[in-house]
Amino acid sequence: MNFDLSPEQTTYIDRVADFARTRVAGVATSIDEPGRFPLDLVREAFALGLAGITVPADVGGGGRDYATYALAIEALARASATLAVIVAVQNSLVVEPIVRFGTPAQKQTWLPRLIGGNAIGAFALSEEQAGSDAANQQTVARLEDGVYIITGRKVWVANAEAADAAIVFAATPGVREGAISAFLVPMDAPGVTRAAGADSLGVRGLGCMDLELNGVRLDESAMLGAPGEGFRIALWALDGGRVAIAAQALGVGEAALDAAVAHAKSREAFGQPIGNYQAIQFMLADMATELDAARMLTLKAADSRDHQPRREAAPGLVTLGAAMAKLLASEAAHRAADKAMQILASQGYRRGSLVERLFRDVRATEIYQGTSEVQRMVIAEHILS
Repeated sequence: MNFDLSPEQTTYIDRVADFARTRVAGVATSIDEPGRFPLDLVREAFALGLAGITVPADVGGGGRDYATYALAIEALARASATLAVIVAVQNSLVVEPIVRFGTPAQKQTWLPRLIGGNAIGAFALSEEQAGSDAANQQTVARLEDGVYIITGRKVWVANAEAADAAIVFAATPGVREGAISAFLVPMDAPGVTRAAGADSLGVRGLGCMDLELNGVRLDESAMLGAPGEGFRIALWALDGGRVAIAAQALGVGEAALDAAVAHAKSREAFGQPIGNYQAIQFMLADMATELDAARMLTLKAADSRDHQPRREAAPGLVTLGAAMAKLLASEAAHRAADKAMQILASQGYRRGSLVERLFRDVRATEIYQGTSEVQRMVIAEHILS
């Protein structure tokens, strides 16, 4: 195996990391404290090519591999978990499904705007009773005289505050029993209302809102993919999204490790730096080892995603790899943030400190886009089959 990055990959990741250090890190607190969606910063990130990263160049995207994408998300997350998730939603959950499942007209209408940073996308799957059980869709789209009428409510829709379009999933009983379909819904369509969502512990500023759909009327051409194909589209998108969330978790974990190492070198107790004590050394060693192992699994999952078109006979390999990567990376990063807080002690526990924010942010990576329990269910199903 060769884990070396090509010169082109290195240049790109260095550019993203420089943007994260110089433009993002300094404003991360001002995003977190008020829970403000950083629209100007998002547009600046997209202008740098951080939307449509893996989209083929002939479609207007960056044409980069999934490993490069994952490393870019990790670099962003070291500065701001919030910005990293906004970028991941735009790429994995919106742009990529349109590229793969969209009609020529849908691609022509939305891809230039989304990839160019002139539009923001959202992914509306979750409902009050459809979180881990995502197939339990209560939102319904009924076909009447060539028009779909969508009614329902979506919750925790990331990017919704500033979104121009959302991929909305709804039950389509006219197709077959239990069928779910996906729709590309302009956010200015009559009947679409953004409602303030619940305040969150971490990843504040993600623009999460609830969406109320009250008799939203859409032409059949708004459907993404075939009738009844929505759940497959959602799962396909989430495979990529889980690789990105694994990378986001790694970025947060690395930031926690950096903070812990710096503190261990500078903080003295009983006449010497606390990094000289074995208890601190063992914590740092565990953090570094677990994060590095998680990165290898994340890059493996990213590679599987890249080769998915050649593995249509065994798509479960991608789903399995993404679930393993998200599970290990999110839990390793959570442990890293916890150990960093222990090492920094009162300095880390203080409200408004870097480690306090990392500790809050990382917890979400074990919940959204499939809880750790869901990832274990996915992994066990593949093992048992």
